[in-house]
Amino acid sequence: MASVADQLMNELDRARVVDQGKLPDDAVRMGSIVSFTTEDGFNRTFQLVFPGNADIASGKVSVLTPIGAALIGLREGQSIPWTARDGRRLSLTVNRVQQGQ
Repeated sequence: MASVADQLMNELDRARVVDQGKLPDDAVRMGSIVSFTTEDGFNRTFQLVFPGNADIASGKVSVLTPIGAALIGLREGQSIPWTARDGRRLSLTVNRVQQGQ
């Protein structure tokens, strides 16, 4: 959990705070429903949520997971290097972002 917190802190250091209404619709934020793929063919869709609302069985993933911290702030079509839980370094690409209700 400490490494995920460090990753999220790095993202916050790079972040620029803007009004919610000024974010592009295709930017990943809390509540977004995100479809992504990795270069090894892993394809998934989930909603990014706060830890207390996480429920992997219903497709809700915490921002404090490695994948959640990696995706926050990305936009459709953007890629980011990502380290899988097994240590493999992969490229992760956002295919679609839908804002949740």
